[in-house]
Amino acid sequence: MPPKKYRLKPASANASSSLDMESEDISLETTVRTTDDVSSSDEQRGGSEKVTRQFIERKELLHTIQLLKIDLSQKNLLLDNMKADYMSKVEELEERLNDALHLKQVLALRLDSQLKVAQEDNRKQQSLHKREMEAVLARQQQLEEMNHRLCQSAGEVRTSFRDLDLSQDKYQELRNLPDDKISVQEYVAMRFYEAVTPLRSQVAQLSVKTDSLTEELDTNRTQMRGLMDSYEEERRIRTDLELRCQRLTLELA
Repeated sequence: MPPKKYRLKPASANASSSLDMESEDISLETTVRTTDDVSSSDEQRGGSEKVTRQFIERKELLHTIQLLKIDLSQKNLLLDNMKADYMSKVEELEERLNDALHLKQVLALRLDSQLKVAQEDNRKQQSLHKREMEAVLARQQQLEEMNHRLCQSAGEVRTSFRDLDLSQDKYQELRNLPDDKISVQEYVAMRFYEAVTPLRSQVAQLSVKTDSLTEELDTNRTQMRGLMDSYEEERRIRTDLELRCQRLTLELA
């Protein structure tokens, strides 16, 4: 809003008015003096000095009043100018205040809108996290139940596989049955029998062979000890013969 303009009365007009008043006072004084001259010339001569002094004092007083009026007019003009500047600044500050209040309202509305959007997003995120957590907990519970069932199944399998030994007659009996009539334990027992029976035969053969080799080793050890004893005896006899031969050689020499 543009500042209001105040029309001020110029100081020259005030000065002219003051000068007119001074002229009227001087004319009045002159008129008074003329009347006094007509009425009595003696009084004029006797009081001429007094009238002159009063006239000078009055003139000085009027001049001082005129100067004061001019100074007052200038101060009034200065006050009017200051008042106009003050009013202009007040209006400018009011406009700035209104703009600031409007901006504050706009920012408050924008902040409120953003806050609502953020709260809605936060609510959606919390709801999503809650659903994800519930899904994770449900999946964890399913896995725990599955693990429990698997542990039970493993225990049952271990229990059922404790005794897998079959006799040859039982193996022949199970072998003649169709696969859909055989349980898992019986099927595993058959495969275990088929895998272990040849190994058992080999173990039996190796055991017999080991016993034979052990007996042969014992015989060889006995023979070795006899040979060692014979060798020691022959070495002792040979040593004795060498000594006797050396003695005979010395005697013959």
